[in-house]
Amino acid sequence: MEHRAYAGLVSRLAGLGLDVLIAAITVVVVGRGLPEVWRLVAGTPPQWMLTGFDWAANITPAVYFAGCWILTGETIGGSVFGTAVRLGDGRRIGPIRAVLRAAVGLLLAPIWFVGLATVLFDERRRSLLDMVFGTVVQYAGRPGRSTA
Repeated sequence: MEHRAYAGLVSRLAGLGLDVLIAAITVVVVGRGLPEVWRLVAGTPPQWMLTGFDWAANITPAVYFAGCWILTGETIGGSVFGTAVRLGDGRRIGPIRAVLRAAVGLLLAPIWFVGLATVLFDERRRSLLDMVFGTVVQYAGRPGRSTA
């Protein structure tokens, strides 16, 4: 298997910043925008529907991160900055690991953020979250893009 360089702190933080912005906008659209569209089209939504929109908005960030990692290993932020979440051997992470990694990272967001400091000291540039879930973040290595 071709070796890919491990992603550093700056590219990881830049990708995470973009992902947080995307997730935040999506939460607002799902939680507030969709009910407002319903109001404009059909009047006041029933309470069960408003509750559903709230639940959907609450899980949107976890679905975003886990879904991206399951499908391609890359979130949109990761894709823009050329990084991908992988298992230590380079394979994509599975659905259970992706969902747990996303849920724990989001529920313990300050620890996820502070845990990025270990990227500076670990030989494979793993964050605390990577160490817990057996993952690494590597440069994605697309054609025409250097991975060194």
